[in-house]
Amino acid sequence: MQFDDVIQGRRSIRGYKPEPVPKTLIEEILALAMRAPSSMNTQPWNFCVLTGEPLDRIRAGNTERNMAGVPHSREFRTGEAFEGQHRDRQVGVAKQLFSAMGIAREDKEARLDWVLRGFRQFDAPVCVIVTYDRELAGSDDTSFDCGAVTTALVNAAWSRGLGAVINSQGIMQSPVVREHAGIAEDQVIMKAVAIGWPDESFPANAVVSERKTVAEATTFLGFDD
Repeated sequence: MQFDDVIQGRRSIRGYKPEPVPKTLIEEILALAMRAPSSMNTQPWNFCVLTGEPLDRIRAGNTERNMAGVPHSREFRTGEAFEGQHRDRQVGVAKQLFSAMGIAREDKEARLDWVLRGFRQFDAPVCVIVTYDRELAGSDDTSFDCGAVTTALVNAAWSRGLGAVINSQGIMQSPVVREHAGIAEDQVIMKAVAIGWPDESFPANAVVSERKTVAEATTFLGFDD
């Protein structure tokens, strides 16, 4: 694909085919992603890539603990609940997704099923856990850098025909992730990325989230119009 095709065409994929993804292909997209810029070339990121039984154990433990009411233990700060226009955008994309899936507002069973899919990493065949070096945890540049490499990762995946979605639901129970992924204590668990071959029959995969315009987001100074 051309660069513009990747950027304009990429969507968050929440429904996947069961076919496995070759390890060599994951290595290829990670190598591309790791060309992302980082502050003073610190490259704080590391990845744990799971499939098969280890991933299934994380799915099960994450789901069981969340359904049992165990408080989430995300290691990267969560911040305050969204308000104002940011909350409006959050609700807006949720409405798009529920409409595509035919989930009515009063359909509690279907809404719970949607939440459970998130706990299970949307049943993707591969999950990439993004971590960063704990010794850099006090630097705001570190989270910025990890965001850059994660963006590069999902775009690289799309350029190779793979779908992906960045999410936190699948790592809400960090002790489960640490146990089954064997993540070292010198790493902070930041995000998860579900990856696999898109199931084009899954309605939510057709959703394209609405975006601000350049005019809404940008102020230009010193230019001759």
